[in-house]
Amino acid sequence: MKEPNDRTAGSAESKPFLDHLEDLRGVLIRSAMAVAIGTAIALPLVPRIFAILKRPLARVVRDPDAFLQSIEVTGAFSVTVRIGLWSGILISAPFLVYFIGGFIFPGLTEGERRAVLRSSGFAIALFVVGVLLGYFVTLPVALRMMFGLHEWIGVRPAPQATSYVAFSIQLLLAFGVAFQMPVVLAMLGRLGVISAAQLRERRRYVIVILLMASMVLTPPDILTQLVMAGPLVILYEGCIWLVDWFERRASYRQE
Repeated sequence: MKEPNDRTAGSAESKPFLDHLEDLRGVLIRSAMAVAIGTAIALPLVPRIFAILKRPLARVVRDPDAFLQSIEVTGAFSVTVRIGLWSGILISAPFLVYFIGGFIFPGLTEGERRAVLRSSGFAIALFVVGVLLGYFVTLPVALRMMFGLHEWIGVRPAPQATSYVAFSIQLLLAFGVAFQMPVVLAMLGRLGVISAAQLRERRRYVIVILLMASMVLTPPDILTQLVMAGPLVILYEGCIWLVDWFERRASYRQE
């Protein structure tokens, strides 16, 4: 009798395609409900969250409350919805990961599941580090650069609250997401999909890609882009070392 392989043993029985679509529909519905509940929890906290977002601005201007304006009648509503929605997504993030993991895990082998679970804590930590770096370092620097450019061309800056919220949230999320790159590389190396030698060979191309990604994800000033690209390059070098360690440990076990 033929023994089941690792993937067959670690996976659920094959389902028809329509059943997979039904499972996906359930994941999307539960995820939407989780985001809605998270947003409902976050909405009463919008004034406090907005105050936190304005703290980096206080390092650039004297009175952030007087500096930010709301010209449109619906300006306050737009700010509330934007902050509430993104905060709701962050609050519901653990449940979203749980729902998505429940959909993906049956198709993974036991080794792949362990690799994903071990990487999850690392991913959360790097996301937090990226957001904190953006909040305490990059956002004040980017604001100084943008307002300095206004002064250089002789224009008085009078940003709307909606514009500031969109700018700050986009920058913080960009840093958090960009810092997930090492997690993906480390997990692929752990699974044997990529090797340390391949990462070394493609180092120059990856650095160029990271610089281009920083140009897209951050405001259009060189200093802000370097603040994002620099740590990413360092993390990439760390991934090479980590994947090399995985390979040496695997070869030691086979001996």
